[in-house]
Amino acid sequence: MVLKAKNRLGLVFFPAFDWAISSTHPEREERLLYTRDQVEEEGLFDIDGIIEYNPKMASYKDVQRVHLCVPDEKSRMTESHLISAGGAITAAEAVIKGEVDKAFALVRPPGHHAMRVVHGARGFCNINIEAVMINYIRKHYGIKKIAIVDTDCHHGDGTQDIYWNDPDTLFISLHQDGRTLYPGSGYTDEIGGPNAVGYTLNIPLPPGTSDEGFLYALDNLILPVIEEFQPELIINSAGQDNHYTDPITNMNFSASGYATLNDRLDPHIAVLEGGYSIEGALPYVNTGIILAMAGLDYSNVKEPDFEPGRFRETARVMEHIKDVCEEVYRTWKNRSKYRQKMIKDAKYLKERRSIYYDTDGISESREEIIKICDCSGYSILTSTSDRGYTIRSVIIPWNSCPKCHKEGLEAFEKIREEKGFPSGIICLQDGINDIFIRETP
Repeated sequence: MVLKAKNRLGLVFFPAFDWAISSTHPEREERLLYTRDQVEEEGLFDIDGIIEYNPKMASYKDVQRVHLCVPDEKSRMTESHLISAGGAITAAEAVIKGEVDKAFALVRPPGHHAMRVVHGARGFCNINIEAVMINYIRKHYGIKKIAIVDTDCHHGDGTQDIYWNDPDTLFISLHQDGRTLYPGSGYTDEIGGPNAVGYTLNIPLPPGTSDEGFLYALDNLILPVIEEFQPELIINSAGQDNHYTDPITNMNFSASGYATLNDRLDPHIAVLEGGYSIEGALPYVNTGIILAMAGLDYSNVKEPDFEPGRFRETARVMEHIKDVCEEVYRTWKNRSKYRQKMIKDAKYLKERRSIYYDTDGISESREEIIKICDCSGYSILTSTSDRGYTIRSVIIPWNSCPKCHKEGLEAFEKIREEKGFPSGIICLQDGINDIFIRETP
């Protein structure tokens, strides 16, 4: 008898044989090769309803809907980055076209630390593959409301940055407390920009959090918020470095916990992010996620060294997790009040940031002036790196109102006419007309 998946599931594999930070770096092709071997050994490709897709390649235009690459796209990414993003697009299109019910893109390089501006690589990420996928399907399929749940152990600061002012994108990051792990962000007071207050929610968890703590946050915070938001698509930014064997983190999640989380979260699309226990975790975690997404029994998926109850949190740690969840849920419920407190009577809000690219050793200073509106507004962003590049851009999101669109175009023309900016790059990212303009001295 042939086993049949309850949910038709599309799988996209891309191990990126030609891209690695170094031959011994934890972010290398073996992350997916061991998983592929496990999937084949378990006969998952023989299950009726599990279908493998070859990844397409994203284009520079797809990247330009999301990023401002300095000085340009070609200098900041390889073909592997475009195929990784294209693999995520392939997975999403298979779902949207109704070919499958769900899809899992097991691809690398990862992307969730890549922010709006790209001067180099941060946290092993050059471009944000989920964001490239999301902006692609919004452009081509008209999907509006999307929820992203980032379950990587590291805060998804890049995805947060990209959707900081988008009230149609709910971004929830579940991660190890930033006081103890890169990138040192993702605190409960990071709740979104002036046009999307409360649509960014961060859940920093103490080191040592196990299945119990993760699933408590899922059941008592993430799922209720998603139910109230009513997204058209749910995307799991599926980092797997919360596992108890991961060499660069300090959490105690198991393969069974990951499978249970995906079963309850019920995402339409999962996209692989981190996870660096190449033999001890990834084959088991990915197998569990695949079975859960396919609607099949995953109860027998266990690591060889797994011991039930070995890593359970103390009562004190669980109380802390509950307090964090209650605080974040209050933020969600009171987001309108928080927004009024933030914007008051202002028409614009200025935000300044300093960003460090740990992989490439680049420092960036950034200033963004945001037009306040009930839509996503528009913004004027100026970014300078210590490598000598300056970029000044007008960003008009895909869901800006006609008034903000018009003002944004006028702001770009003023920048074009300005003198005294000969050493920099100017850009227009027009999400309404799907136009990207880059002009250099």
